[in-house]
Amino acid sequence: MEQQIDYDGAWKEALDEYFVEFMSFFFPQAYNNINWDKNYESLNNELQQITRDAEFKGRYVDKLVRVWRKDDQEAWVLVHIEIQSQVDMDFSKRMYIYNYRIFDRYDRLVASFAVLGDEGKSWRPSFFGYELWGCEVGFKFPSVKLTDYREKWKELEESDNPFATVVMAHLKTQETKGNFEARKFWKFYLIRRLYEKGYSKEDIRKLFIFIDWLMYLPEEVENQLRYEIRKYEEEKNMQHISTIEKIAIKEGWQQGLQQGLQQGLQQGLQQGLQQGLQQGLEKGILEGILEGIKIMLDFRFGDSGLKLLPEISQIKDVELLRKILNEIKSINSPDELRKIYDSKNE
Repeated sequence: MEQQIDYDGAWKEALDEYFVEFMSFFFPQAYNNINWDKNYESLNNELQQITRDAEFKGRYVDKLVRVWRKDDQEAWVLVHIEIQSQVDMDFSKRMYIYNYRIFDRYDRLVASFAVLGDEGKSWRPSFFGYELWGCEVGFKFPSVKLTDYREKWKELEESDNPFATVVMAHLKTQETKGNFEARKFWKFYLIRRLYEKGYSKEDIRKLFIFIDWLMYLPEEVENQLRYEIRKYEEEKNMQHISTIEKIAIKEGWQQGLQQGLQQGLQQGLQQGLQQGLQQGLEKGILEGILEGIKIMLDFRFGDSGLKLLPEISQIKDVELLRKILNEIKSINSPDELRKIYDSKNE
């Protein structure tokens, strides 16, 4: 059975990691007029405060970034991005409301952009306006339609921009709905393409997270894919990286439980079987979660993430450790994760 695909979460992750590449790929006019030599700043928390009172139902991917103009004005302006994966007849209105609320708060020019990820071809919102008794309001915003890239597949394959991979994964997820064998084929194809494009290990890690996030497969099919990936890496003499997050977590959990059972049996011989097994299982659960956390920290953040492990290893609260494990996938930095367990210990 096909599970609900979390397009919003996957796109948010990709946007956070590759904002510059996103602008270059989808909106080159804006990209060419931004001074990338100056630091840009994400204002997503501020955007949530601005939009939280808007009367729109559902979850949406949105991003607000402060950038500097390249022209003679040398002023900072704001880039507002919305990713919409389902048809919403109020979308243009929402874009307008968000745009003017951002402008009202900062008193700075705001450029709003939309990426439309629904499966239809005709829905293409790009304007909101109305007229009453000589008073006229009009708001136009650039938008791109992902389905258009089906006709540009060769261009996507040839592109080195990470968002070519993002678009390909998005389209093939939609096209293979309910056909897991076809999805496995395309998932392997996209993963193999990461290596063939010569991406760095870190880029492979980040893009793999996106591909795996979108292209859900049942466990049996996922295991087949994992075997094919390992075989491919061995044939190409490549260093194997931690692959699918949910399998990594599961393996860490199982490893800890197995260690716990073994230790429990040993303790049971010395202290009494029932008591020893109980202690071993408790220790195994802790070690299993910690092993999963270690794998995930390495997978998401590399060495900077693993620096948190000594601190986390001191935590004995199983529920807090489970929360840490679950939150690693959605946080943006190791510092955000530290706040989770620091706040619990205060």
